[in-house]
Amino acid sequence: MIDQKEDSFQEDKNQDDNQPITGSNTVKDPDEWTTGDEPMTGAQKSYLKTLSDEAGVEFDDTLSKANASKRIDELQHKTGRGLDS
Repeated sequence: MIDQKEDSFQEDKNQDDNQPITGSNTVKDPDEWTTGDEPMTGAQKSYLKTLSDEAGVEFDDTLSKANASKRIDELQHKTGRGLDS
């Protein structure tokens, strides 16, 4: 017998890689992050610096995790970088 966790895992594994996984919390509004007020991560800082340079805009290294995530989304749309086709 497959328990519910294992069954959910099987459903997730069979999803198309380009489709969001239903019932998953992998996409959450940054305003709802419990750690959103913490300083941005090193990975966010590096990627945001790259995007800022490509977009020709000033890089703000004081953003929180949540605000950095929002800025990354904004600059990805501006530059076309990191967006699915």
